[in-house]
Amino acid sequence: MKDGMGTARAEEGDLLLPPALPLGTARPSGPASDARQLKLSGETMGTVWSVELFAPTSIEPSHVRATLEGAFELVISQMSQWRSDSQLSRFNTGAAGSAHRIGAQFRQVLAAALAIRDASEGAFDPAIGTAARHWGFGAETFSGVRPGNGEPGDSSALRLPEDGEPLIQPGVIELDFSGIAKGFAVDLGIAALRRMGIAQALLEIGGELRGIGLQRGALPWWVDLEVPPGSKAPKTRIGLVDWAVATSGHWHRRRSAGGSSWSHSIDPRTAAPVTDMILSATVLHPGCMQADALATAIIVLGEEAGVVFADRHRVPARLVTSDRVIESAAWRVWRGEEPRSG
Repeated sequence: MKDGMGTARAEEGDLLLPPALPLGTARPSGPASDARQLKLSGETMGTVWSVELFAPTSIEPSHVRATLEGAFELVISQMSQWRSDSQLSRFNTGAAGSAHRIGAQFRQVLAAALAIRDASEGAFDPAIGTAARHWGFGAETFSGVRPGNGEPGDSSALRLPEDGEPLIQPGVIELDFSGIAKGFAVDLGIAALRRMGIAQALLEIGGELRGIGLQRGALPWWVDLEVPPGSKAPKTRIGLVDWAVATSGHWHRRRSAGGSSWSHSIDPRTAAPVTDMILSATVLHPGCMQADALATAIIVLGEEAGVVFADRHRVPARLVTSDRVIESAAWRVWRGEEPRSG
């Protein structure tokens, strides 16, 4: 995705604005006249991050950077499968029955992941780690050989602990938060900015974005959705005001071997890469963590079931294939259509 403070126009494409806020909801505000506009970027979680914001002149850019990078490091220390001493890695390598202390953020992400697992009937499952590693998307270097069929993970034995209680490894469960952690890191970064007194910002990590407040001129934060290679989808620009957007796509991370190529999108129910013709699924949600995980679930569900799922849960979702765009009912409301009765 491309983000920025550009004009409110998408050439030969769609322009989406946030739905009207309910009566009684606090209206977002724009920056103070003397606020300083900052743009910062860096690397984290194997990708890049960037932020555009308006800050009081008393806040130094170096303090903003350190605050955001501290939030990202907290997520990595708890949830990275590429760090052997992370809480997630220790849980994954733990013996059956072992107890593992987890941070409040880890528990929050696990709770959301299990809720979306249940809502999607297993199309999203945090116990995807074994299958993802089997297909070359784990922490180990890809072998270059196409593997055979894997075994589906089963998180049904996993129990969410009470606050302050340890997480018990029931045995042979490998958690993988790749489909939700970046979105959570965006939310954590936004929360950190707000604690600093910053109320207008657009934060992105690897294509997952969340915008808060308004730009100057009472404008939203404009985000141009990336058009998947091979798609005829129109250019689409979204205005974010206290909303987040996340996209799951088949073209970003792939493996190839033995004359075949496969996506990093693994169906937890079959432990096999997704073969549906969807090129990308984009979701809008007030929380970036939820948008991230829901986009992953929808691309796994596929074209028909994905739209049914989005409509059932009133999720603004946009699915792109090589020759068409499919929109959920809630997405069409963003596009300005009146909700359909019945």
